[in-house]
Amino acid sequence: MLKTHLTVLITTLIGCFSNPAMTNENMQNKEPKKDSSSIALVIHGGAGTILKKNMTDELEQTYRAKLEESLMAGYQILENGGSSTEAVKAAIVIMENSPLFNAGKGSVFTHDGKNELDASIMASHDLSAGAVAGVSHVKNPILLADKVRTESKHVMMAREGAEEFAKEHNVELVDQKYFYTQRRWEQLQKVLKSTPQKSQLSEDEAKNSDVKNSKFGTVGAVALDVNGNITAGTSTGGMTNKRYGRIGDSPVIGAGTYATPLCGVSATGHGEYFIRAAVTHDICALVEYTDSNIQQAADTVIHEKLVKLGGDGGVIGLDKEGNIMMSFNTEGMYRGSIDKDGKVTIKIYKDH
Repeated sequence: MLKTHLTVLITTLIGCFSNPAMTNENMQNKEPKKDSSSIALVIHGGAGTILKKNMTDELEQTYRAKLEESLMAGYQILENGGSSTEAVKAAIVIMENSPLFNAGKGSVFTHDGKNELDASIMASHDLSAGAVAGVSHVKNPILLADKVRTESKHVMMAREGAEEFAKEHNVELVDQKYFYTQRRWEQLQKVLKSTPQKSQLSEDEAKNSDVKNSKFGTVGAVALDVNGNITAGTSTGGMTNKRYGRIGDSPVIGAGTYATPLCGVSATGHGEYFIRAAVTHDICALVEYTDSNIQQAADTVIHEKLVKLGGDGGVIGLDKEGNIMMSFNTEGMYRGSIDKDGKVTIKIYKDH
């Protein structure tokens, strides 16, 4: 009888050590899955002087429909147990492919009549990040940014080098004419006609809502998946009439995009100020090192710190519990979310 018990014990121990799934190392690396109700997604399509009186009912519905399409594309991935990274990319690609936003297809023109696109993405589980800047032939810069994150040792690549990397990793390239839209071309002509010697929009020019919005159409998304991983991503066409290879905050990790195990944030606005204030990193740092929740942290940075510098724009984000954050100091921000309870919200103006 004793011999039988010893045989069973020895067999059990051998099974534990011979089965990789039972080893200490594997048990430590395998994170328990969270309840699927904790998944969440939040997106933005840019901030600026977005007023109801300047928007036709038809155009407003078009924007709301595209924001909803973006949300659904990302959320379906989360619902099926997919990663936050895949959800963020799917949501952003929808907006990059739309002429409504200053990213991808709808990107603004530089002073020389070209399109120069930027994007970045960051994952919380290992703090990996990828970014591209000044690319002119990449159909979906967010996809290339993620390839930089996963297939290289670098964080940021730019211009011709980034496009060469895109070719090597089968990221779709397009002719420059793909990015042409009449609306964006006319915006450039307005600026060139009024200020032919200036490299970007002046404060007086910014009073024209259509022109001002041409620098605030950046898109972004932040997602929390079933495993508790957060990913943040941002994509933009930059600023109308920009010169000298100007790069804004969107591809800068810690300025336009940031993600940690506690917090994920994507930004839109006047990039120079967001870089100087390290906006997205600052928000996550406040969440980590103070008693601030993510909404309080964002409001402190966007409505106090950024305003004191003279910057305008906004951010979206979420925390590890799936709490949604939206904060902006402009008249409006295209934004939407599906929270941890499955509630869908889409807004454009300050209150709705």
